[in-house]
Amino acid sequence: MIYNLDKINEMAEGDQDFINSVISVFLEEVPEDLDLLEKALTAKDYGQVYQLAHKIKPNVDLLGMEQTRAIALELETLGKEEGNMDEMKRRFPLLKTDINQVVAELKKDFHL
Repeated sequence: MIYNLDKINEMAEGDQDFINSVISVFLEEVPEDLDLLEKALTAKDYGQVYQLAHKIKPNVDLLGMEQTRAIALELETLGKEEGNMDEMKRRFPLLKTDINQVVAELKKDFHL
């Protein structure tokens, strides 16, 4: 398991509906943002890469996905600075793999 719910549990204070809501939003929004990020990288759209990585970062952070957050931060920074596109394209598959794995685990763990 590459996610943990410590931050969400702390925020939820035992409210299972809140936890389920956060997980549902993650499952709806993050895979869509990931697809858009991949398209932005293909189009070499630095601004879009920055915005999408910036949007993904707090979502993965909330699930305690430190490695994934670090990759999102790198993509965000490189997008903002119009940095090395090849480096961004090299980092992206790690982000995609982590997110896809967590999406599958969350669906299984939460029966969604």
